[in-house]
Amino acid sequence: MSHTLIDALGAQHYAYADTPRIVSLVPSLTELICDLELIENLIGRTGFCIHPRETLRAIPKIGGTKDVNITRVRKLAPTHLIADMDENNREQVKEMMRFVPHVVVVNPRRLADNLALYSLLGGIFCRDDVAAKLVEQFHQTRRTLTSRTSSLPREKVLYPIWREPWMTVSRDTYISDMLAAAGWDTLPANSATRFPVFEWHNNEITNVERVLLPSEPFVFTDQDVDEITALSNKSVTRIDGEMVSWYGSRAILAMNYLAELRQATN
Repeated sequence: MSHTLIDALGAQHYAYADTPRIVSLVPSLTELICDLELIENLIGRTGFCIHPRETLRAIPKIGGTKDVNITRVRKLAPTHLIADMDENNREQVKEMMRFVPHVVVVNPRRLADNLALYSLLGGIFCRDDVAAKLVEQFHQTRRTLTSRTSSLPREKVLYPIWREPWMTVSRDTYISDMLAAAGWDTLPANSATRFPVFEWHNNEITNVERVLLPSEPFVFTDQDVDEITALSNKSVTRIDGEMVSWYGSRAILAMNYLAELRQATN
């Protein structure tokens, strides 16, 4: 195959005819690499790349998503480095571009962006057939999510991701678009930043109908649930943060998960 594939930086990539040696700097991309049947080509991952757990035990760790051990990556001699514009340290990625022949950078902002992601990595690593199956599964699951939630009333929700200071997500995020697909519209509706700081007494925040409390990146406790219930005076629903924030093949599982959760809360 010789067709051109374009990543988030506008870099051109082509199908790699030889045996790739892949280092992934992003947990959700590592999971996707495995689901594209490339586990034998994965030679390095971050300590946060934990799914599929048993499969990844034997794959060497190269640090965290934002503090990569560049010396270790160099010794692994990868042909490909897979990174994300938001999740990884840009200066570190630039440094690794000097010795890794092919650096693929992605930046999904919408649920539908997964389709291009499947095609991009499937095309680069000659797994077009597997990628096509993921595309088909995505469309089927998306239709199922719509059919199971479209009759439910849409809800305005708050999705805290941190405290001290309290932070949430803007609508210009993958998380917000994922929730919107299930009928949950995040507040604030407009924000100058993608992860805004908020105050509980803010007029728009007081209009939320439900607080969705994720399991990551901040690990909220039962005590936090009690506090947030008191601060918001709204229902607080625990939600799996990985399902909402991890893109790639996880999005297919996540749409089924959100359909179940959305129906259970109505």
